[in-house]
Amino acid sequence: MSYWVYMLHCFGGRYYVGHTDNLERRLGEHQSGQIKGFTADRLPVTLVWSEVFANRIDAKAFEHQLKGWSRAKKMALIRGGWDSISHHAKGKPAQHSKPGDGE
Repeated sequence: MSYWVYMLHCFGGRYYVGHTDNLERRLGEHQSGQIKGFTADRLPVTLVWSEVFANRIDAKAFEHQLKGWSRAKKMALIRGGWDSISHHAKGKPAQHSKPGDGE
């Protein structure tokens, strides 16, 4: 079975990220307001990006990762600019521990 991670552009300019095993059905549910919560309060919604995964574990993992991305990075993904995604990546400084610190 295939699973999709998808991104919707909502009224007001916000993005919604989710995953499903039936993208067409899920999009219809969002567009009709059947799914209460974030998207129901921000209609209309438009599918702006989706990608298929071979299993739910991988789809959920990428959904979780994508939800942590900045708006700029999400927009780069929508535009297909994989090169620009790395430019928008939030780099974290390396954590260095000294011998004897905490472990």
